[in-house]
Amino acid sequence: MPSIISVRNVGKVYSSGFNALRNIDLEIRRGEIFALLGPNGAGKTTLISIICGIVNASSGSVTVDGHDIVRDFRAARSKIGLVPQELSTDAFESVWATMRFSRGLFGKAPDPQQLEKVLRELSLWDKRDSRIMTLSGGMKRRVLIAKALSHEPSILFLDEPTAGVDVELRHDMWRMVRRLRDEGATIILTTHYIEEAEEMADRIGVIARGGLVVVEDKATLMRKLGRKQLTLTLRTPLQQVPAALAGLPLELANDGHALVYTFDTQTDETGIAALLRQLAEQGIDFKDLHSSESSLEDIFVGLVHGNGKAQEAAA
Repeated sequence: MPSIISVRNVGKVYSSGFNALRNIDLEIRRGEIFALLGPNGAGKTTLISIICGIVNASSGSVTVDGHDIVRDFRAARSKIGLVPQELSTDAFESVWATMRFSRGLFGKAPDPQQLEKVLRELSLWDKRDSRIMTLSGGMKRRVLIAKALSHEPSILFLDEPTAGVDVELRHDMWRMVRRLRDEGATIILTTHYIEEAEEMADRIGVIARGGLVVVEDKATLMRKLGRKQLTLTLRTPLQQVPAALAGLPLELANDGHALVYTFDTQTDETGIAALLRQLAEQGIDFKDLHSSESSLEDIFVGLVHGNGKAQEAAA
């Protein structure tokens, strides 16, 4: 699938000397949902701001649908809709007026039907004549999304869009995101809600300390870095793992009432059969067992905290 955004060797050093981004190379595919994950201060918002032309990079280049974000700013920016973290709106304007003005900023001809469609989809149609200052925080967030969509962009950036919003808005937003992707739009989102990225994204990028740790298809990432665990509930608790089993990836859990066996999802042999034989030889009996897989959150935490094996596996 061709790239719609190309980020090449981008770095950002602020005047204070803080190195916010280091040699970022990233290709975002046309028509995908790309989730950028990272802890606070990792560089997510800085990277988005550079792509959108709000912040100047210290080095490197960015093209948006073939347009250089610096040399051909107007054409590049017209492709982009941005929903920022901060609730910055035209407080004294009505919802309808700010939508119409935002569309005009991008040189788009008036299209009341398009604006009505967006407002209805975001449950804002009844508020179209209300001043933004009179709206609740959740409604103001909806207005930001509506403004970003007013000029019908082919690329939509959602920077922590569901932070602090109600469940209804979250569901409305993800329903809208799926529709936009189905219509050919490219969606880039940052989020603290990792379960949303796990549900929505086609690809995942993890950024930490200003550098991209990994960029991978979601399914491939979870297959490469995911772990499976077999938990055996013991009939008689253990004080420690027997010496004869010390070489196995076993841990005691639940105050010695359970043994947890961790195995690689990519190997042909899980080692479970051998484990059960050794447990029988040691006279360790269990009354129940169940398996589980690591989630995207588990993988994310391992990557951000510098899990070298995880990063090597993803390479």
